Amino acid sequence: MTDLHPTIAKVTERIVKRSAQSRRKYLDLIERGRDAGTNRDQLSCGNLAHGFAASGEDKPVIRTGSAMNIGIVTAYNDMLSAHQPYGRYPEQIKIAAREVGATAQVAGGVPAMCDGVTQGQAGMDLSLFSRDTIALGTAVALSHAMFEGALLLGICDKIVPGLLIGALRFGHLPTILIPAGPMPSGLANKEKVRIRQLYAEGKVGRDELLESESASYHGAGTCTFYGTANSNQMMMEMMGLHMPAASFVNPGTKLRAELTRAATHRIAQIGWDGDDYRPLGHCIDEKAIVNAIIGLMATGGSTNHAIHLPAIARSAGIHIDWTDFADISNAVPLLARVYPNGSGDVNHFHAAGGISFVIRELLDAGLLHRDIMTVARQDMTDYGKEPALENEALTWKDVPSSRDEAMLRPVSNPFQADGGMRLLQGNLGRCVMKTSAVDRERWTIEAPAAIFHDQDDVLRAFKAGELERDVVVVVRFQGPRANGMPELHKLTPALGVLQDRGFKVALLTDGRMSGASGKVPAAIHLSPEALGGGPIGKLRDGDMVRVCAQSGSVEALVDQAEWDRRDHPEAPPPPYDTGRELFALFRHHSDLAEQGASPILAAMDSEV
Repeated sequence: MTDLHPTIAKVTERIVKRSAQSRRKYLDLIERGRDAGTNRDQLSCGNLAHGFAASGEDKPVIRTGSAMNIGIVTAYNDMLSAHQPYGRYPEQIKIAAREVGATAQVAGGVPAMCDGVTQGQAGMDLSLFSRDTIALGTAVALSHAMFEGALLLGICDKIVPGLLIGALRFGHLPTILIPAGPMPSGLANKEKVRIRQLYAEGKVGRDELLESESASYHGAGTCTFYGTANSNQMMMEMMGLHMPAASFVNPGTKLRAELTRAATHRIAQIGWDGDDYRPLGHCIDEKAIVNAIIGLMATGGSTNHAIHLPAIARSAGIHIDWTDFADISNAVPLLARVYPNGSGDVNHFHAAGGISFVIRELLDAGLLHRDIMTVARQDMTDYGKEPALENEALTWKDVPSSRDEAMLRPVSNPFQADGGMRLLQGNLGRCVMKTSAVDRERWTIEAPAAIFHDQDDVLRAFKAGELERDVVVVVRFQGPRANGMPELHKLTPALGVLQDRGFKVALLTDGRMSGASGKVPAAIHLSPEALGGGPIGKLRDGDMVRVCAQSGSVEALVDQAEWDRRDHPEAPPPPYDTGRELFALFRHHSDLAEQGASPILAAMDSEV
């Protein structure tokens, strides 16, 4: 067996040491939860009767407490394409549970907003904090003490992190996440981008743009580009929280149904009454979190997880930072090119060998922790195999070599030697840049700043021809405390047009860029944010700014005496429409992006 890479070992050891006190406290919490807290043995007769009153044919089993009762937390709605297939899952799960003598109930539903619908709209200001809302909803669902295990139904951007943050507070429960799979491939992503840029230039109209988008996003299932939603699924595999290689099997297929059935059977096998107890709080440990970071780097995953993973880890008493991400990125090669880092989508990735191939390659090279507690039968070895049906029965097979080396490569021949996520720091703060889709000659941009406080103002300036030059577009007051940290994805086509015209262009922001960020260098999540005195507030139009992924620097090239004299600008007024005002409490109490930008975790930690 190959020894673990020294950098992976060093980062893991650093995280374990940093987290020692908070992790011990967390493990004490979940031990109390099993022995004296959240379980049916603690319920009075009145409590219990309420809990099974409407459970139909499962009532006698739930009443006696003789078998596991599985709590289903679902993010189903039929507007969000990725979650529409979940509508029938609860009934399927109940049938599968009865097959192994267990029962299941829908413990609760959580919201699932679609960034694809709200992108660039006022509703996007609710996006990041919907994660914390989902975490709260998950905690409410599991607080009924009716369950000995949990199945979490969620896929997309904030939904999976939110489900995990909430479920980890009930970490004594064995828990499996069940995906629903990506929609079949539609319009090629390269063509979709071409139409978007033509629309940004005014060369095609809304009808042509809508036709293109409809051909891309065309049915039930996850969007097929490798953004935050599909990066979520990859991370669940890397942490051993799915049935192996369940992520990218299309909805409505026999294999998809059998994987859901297998997850239900498996949760019944890993409860605390048996000899294979696998509680969520032990499955997600320091090694599992490191594995998730490794997966992000090896596959060119979403930068949004530079925020979500610290929040997930923190809910389990584990503390990570962007230096951990950067060090792991330097050690882990890029093995996949999935759009926006390549031409093929997640269906092509899966067909080429997918996450099973990536995991096997990383394990064989000593670049992944093998010895973590997964929800499958053994360790991470199981996740290097792919599911198949043989005579209608579910089985897992060894993965052959890559079926398409334009999409997926071995460790011996990677697309690049590092994982493509860089930490940048300097007199403007700390931020991250995803370089895996950016041409290397664009990793360093030094140009005058153009300052904006609203992404719509950027687009107005673009349409007016005011950005036809080398430029670092600075969009500030976009952090969690300012407006909820919306993604700025709708800037991508305009900035891409400027870059294609031969200009040196970069984005610098204390906000987020979508998991689908692409060829334009984007220094994002800049922390501390402008609201409250972050250095980005001192920038002025025309200041020379250097954004450099080579050296890991983000600098305002301004005379120090002049810099010290500058005041911070007045912040824009707080949002007051589209429900954004209801999230004022979250904005006021959010912590830094590098810590997870979570108001609920910040408040929780302040009590201890």
